[in-house]
Amino acid sequence: MPTEPGSGHDLRHHGDAEVRDDGGALVDLAVNVRADTPPAWLRERVAASLAGLAAYPDGRAARAAVAARHGLPVERVLLTAGAAEAFVLLARALKVSRPVVVHPQFTEPEAALRDAGHTVDRVLLREADGFRLDPAAVPEDADLVVIGNPTNPTSVLHPAEALARLARPGRTLVVDEAFMDAVPGEREALAGRTDVPGLVVLRSLTKTWGLAGLRIGYVLADSETVARLERAQPLWPVSTPALAAAEACVSPAALAEAEEAARGIAADRAYVIAGLRGFASHGLRVVEPAEAPFVLVRVPAAADVRERLRSLGYATRRGDTFPGLDEEWLRLAVRDRATTQGFLRALGQALGA
Repeated sequence: MPTEPGSGHDLRHHGDAEVRDDGGALVDLAVNVRADTPPAWLRERVAASLAGLAAYPDGRAARAAVAARHGLPVERVLLTAGAAEAFVLLARALKVSRPVVVHPQFTEPEAALRDAGHTVDRVLLREADGFRLDPAAVPEDADLVVIGNPTNPTSVLHPAEALARLARPGRTLVVDEAFMDAVPGEREALAGRTDVPGLVVLRSLTKTWGLAGLRIGYVLADSETVARLERAQPLWPVSTPALAAAEACVSPAALAEAEEAARGIAADRAYVIAGLRGFASHGLRVVEPAEAPFVLVRVPAAADVRERLRSLGYATRRGDTFPGLDEEWLRLAVRDRATTQGFLRALGQALGA
């Protein structure tokens, strides 16, 4: 398994690796993009934008739409080629001396920091604590702190006020809210808050809307930080089709659709968790409460179980590439009930149940 120098983990491994090449025919529980997306109306909006490809992208309307969606001035918004670009911009543009990443979480922030020459410290949340944050565990002298909410891969939703307590004078607090629009009511969101010093919130439009191939996300931060990150971007970093998608996905109708989808995900998640609990006698444990469109499970011999599931037609996400987890962890995307029923039958076979 390739690893980042000094990290001990393959920080570049992502769920899509499970469904490439010979995995393309598998039922995908490895990637966290919502199934059956993008919806037809969104495909039509993106397709209509292709008539304007001869002109350079103009992001003003999309930026204003995102700002209005969060009740912020446009100077506090930066559109990016997916939320992942924002991690690179933060790593390259901010002058920090002690960055800290709270794990287990999405590994690209640490990878970007390392690529930019930073030495990265980790705060590892513990299974015994339900992978929940203790703000006191973060070193006082950390001048950049990165945490996800809800967190990938643990599916933990941290209280907003617990995260806000991480803020300090002279510290940049980065909260990755890539999956927050899959939480009903977006409770515990910090997006739109202007009372938390040094707060930077990252959002992705690729998960709920199925736009991973289009690359669109955004940063919410104070105007000075936004300007600094914008100067680090290449010219025209967000394509015209991605800008059209951004404007469409923050419309009132789209937000209502996303809320409905979030409620459906919550019901489907409860269904799969109930089924997974049935394998407790085989040593399987689910991290609960889960609040994201995926769940994290611990199961003995998880690598063998994952390979057996592949042979039965199901792709799952290995957990050992996340700092703080080992070879006994798997992440499972939440799918519809029919898909879940088939998966649970396959899991029973893989476990010898």
